[in-house]
Amino acid sequence: MLALALTAELNGVTDLLPLDTEENPFWYTFTVQCTSCRETHPNPVAMSRFETNEVSGSKGEANFVWKCKNCKREHSASIKEAPKAYQQAEPAKRQDIIVIDCRGLEFTEFKADGDWVAKGIESGTKFEAIDLSDDWYDYDEKAGEEVSIKDLKWEIRRA
Repeated sequence: MLALALTAELNGVTDLLPLDTEENPFWYTFTVQCTSCRETHPNPVAMSRFETNEVSGSKGEANFVWKCKNCKREHSASIKEAPKAYQQAEPAKRQDIIVIDCRGLEFTEFKADGDWVAKGIESGTKFEAIDLSDDWYDYDEKAGEEVSIKDLKWEIRRA
């Protein structure tokens, strides 16, 4: 099991999480590596927790199925549960967003493509379509202050 963990400085917002619903699935984008031959796929790969693919030679299904071009082995990964919201904390602390059951592969890097959502700590204002490819800044009208998400550190760790 691998966990995608985040450490970030949240100012004025909390409950940061990917917009991930059946109507609007979030595509988790990773760099993938074969654990058999250590070959790294040249392109990022994406998976959704709402899409399943058949695993060859078994009755099982997984959110992501990949055949390594180098050693020809088939590997799979499945997101175990809905993403957990990242809570604002002082100082910022590492929190797991999703847990992935990986078979024969591991994810080595995460790319924060897609829309994220958060809410104002004081005001409850909903912030949508947050782009985390860089630091994010906005203004909370109800609270009358700037809000931000910065110093994002993504980590893929053993869960």
